[in-house]
Amino acid sequence: MKSLVSIYKSPKRDEMYLYVRKGTVLDKDLPEALIQVFGKPAHVFDMLLTPEKKLARVATATVLQSIEDSGFYLQMPPAETEQDDYLIKLPDEFLSFNDPV
Repeated sequence: MKSLVSIYKSPKRDEMYLYVRKGTVLDKDLPEALIQVFGKPAHVFDMLLTPEKKLARVATATVLQSIEDSGFYLQMPPAETEQDDYLIKLPDEFLSFNDPV
């Protein structure tokens, strides 16, 4: 299975992307609730997805199957990890520890 898809970026959330078949009329062919959550899609690029094509965050087969079943695939932003939270909340005194004066 292969498909020519268009990929859109959400203006509401960083790293949220929508994959649809090229030629999909977003306002007409997608659920209204999806468009409300996603916001006004900004076209990023088009690409041919094949089972051999590697994607960074999800198996290509998952994207192709979702597009076949639902007409779209919604890629959510990666979940923040505890380690990321720890780094963000690191006290200032640790950030300058052992810095030359």
